[in-house]
Amino acid sequence: MAKQKAMRPTWEGHLRLSLVTCPVALYTATERTADIHFNMINPRTNNRIRMQTVDAGTGKPVDRADLVRGFAVSKNKYVLLEKEELDAVRLESTRILDIEEFVDAAGIDRIYWDEPYYLAPSGKTGIEAFAVIRAAMEKRKKVALGRVVMHQRERICALEPRDAGILLTTLRTHDEIRATSEVFDRSLPKPNAQMLQIAEKIIEQQDARFDPTRFTDRYEDALRELIAKKKKGQPVVSEAPEQDDEKVVDLMEALKRSLKGGGGPSRDKADRFLEAHGRSKAKPKAKAKTKTRRKAVSRKRAA
Repeated sequence: MAKQKAMRPTWEGHLRLSLVTCPVALYTATERTADIHFNMINPRTNNRIRMQTVDAGTGKPVDRADLVRGFAVSKNKYVLLEKEELDAVRLESTRILDIEEFVDAAGIDRIYWDEPYYLAPSGKTGIEAFAVIRAAMEKRKKVALGRVVMHQRERICALEPRDAGILLTTLRTHDEIRATSEVFDRSLPKPNAQMLQIAEKIIEQQDARFDPTRFTDRYEDALRELIAKKKKGQPVVSEAPEQDDEKVVDLMEALKRSLKGGGGPSRDKADRFLEAHGRSKAKPKAKAKTKTRRKAVSRKRAA
């Protein structure tokens, strides 16, 4: 059996609660290794294209080693910053994850939750302190709020027990959240009582338990299917856009039809592509043939 490759930590340092500290390591809780990445190719030569750094004013190429960072203060006016100047304002405490307070998880609005990470003990020293901090949070049913410097930026984070470790989720700051008034700038009409009742019935019909395995990126599935067919030299069927012949303008009629089951989720291009290339409808037919063959064999044996 092949040995599983060890995960590399994103950050290593110390978790600190008052005078108690322990060495910890931070690991990304999500991965995007399955994403499809494209390269820009010259179709005449089948070679990849290299991007060149060019001066926008002169049009001449510039060596990346000669570049500095600049902050735009007005049109074509920049404050230039050297690497040494940027290093001087970095926070000193880059290896301490400080716990500042404890709150109820329900007290943190979901709009503030950002990126999830796994926090685990680093090495054997301090593992007891880690276990005590984790168990205390679990017993009190509290979420710890702290600060950590990651990628040259201080982040507010929430820590909560998860299995044998801690789930750390970075939080957005208040300044990063847009006011709802920027978008929800109009008052909504009071819903019709009958329409509301039907809508509630539809919700009851579609009530389910969240199962993340049911949700996949159908567009990416279709892309993989397309690439596989192109690789084999097989023809690709280009399907015309699906015409929406049954547009229901009347809201009450649309709700009634949805309640009867006539208003399921519309198929998108990815669904239609997979169907056109035999991913959806071919499998059930294959099963039916297998059953027929088995019946035929059984009849022969009986005879």
